[in-house]
Amino acid sequence: MYQPQPDFKLTIDQVSRLTAVKKGTLRYWEKSFGEFLQPTRTDSQRREYSMSDLEIIDSIKKLLEEEHLTKRGVRIRLEQKNGKV
Repeated sequence: MYQPQPDFKLTIDQVSRLTAVKKGTLRYWEKSFGEFLQPTRTDSQRREYSMSDLEIIDSIKKLLEEEHLTKRGVRIRLEQKNGKV
């Protein structure tokens, strides 16, 4: 099985297809959960998502859609997961 390199980067379009989250939603989550989701930018300001960003997106999606948490609830859970609380 293919294992991507640790520095492997994905475009917003690729992340949108993989996660079934609209590009506009990804941009909104970047603003709403900026302390957790910070894709890098190229010189031309295009977003590049890492594998850890992809894991965070999956976590946010699960917390919002399956556990029906609010933005504040998601933020608290992500802080707990990252040991910030």
